Amino acid sequence: MMQLLKDLPVKPVKRESWLNLGRIVQALELVQDLIVISLCIGLFSFMVLQIWTMFLSLIPPIHFHVVTADILSLLILVELFRLLIIYLQEQRVSIGVAVEVSIVSVLREMIVRGVLETTFMQVLAACAFLLVLGVLMVLRVWLPPTFEGIDPEQEVSRRYKRRLAKEMGHSDF
Repeated sequence: MMQLLKDLPVKPVKRESWLNLGRIVQALELVQDLIVISLCIGLFSFMVLQIWTMFLSLIPPIHFHVVTADILSLLILVELFRLLIIYLQEQRVSIGVAVEVSIVSVLREMIVRGVLETTFMQVLAACAFLLVLGVLMVLRVWLPPTFEGIDPEQEVSRRYKRRLAKEMGHSDF
């Protein structure tokens, strides 16, 4: 009985022609790219305003605390901009850049607040968080980006593109 079921020809399920998943996915990816581009433009504009504010804060009397906070905030914004650019180019979030943004953000808060003004538990938590992020950075360098030469994301992408090409080849458009 099982052999008879295995020998039966399997007909592929034909989807309705109005529901083309390939086109829907392409449209959603386009919208997502437009959102990321608008984020890039907004972030770049905010960085320009931040630089202008930073230059105005350099007019005497100079408050080093404010200038240091502005410079560190600008570094965080630059890293976030770099993260968005990498996403636009490669369609992925760079783990290394995300970890770098986290490290700079934590250090900025510790520097701006002052280590002497924060509680012992907050300093201990920040140190543990920075230690974990440092370990992530080291592991990211030592571990290869692929598993035995096969990048799982690229394999999934190849399968998706093959399936999409097959659907486009069989469609009635």
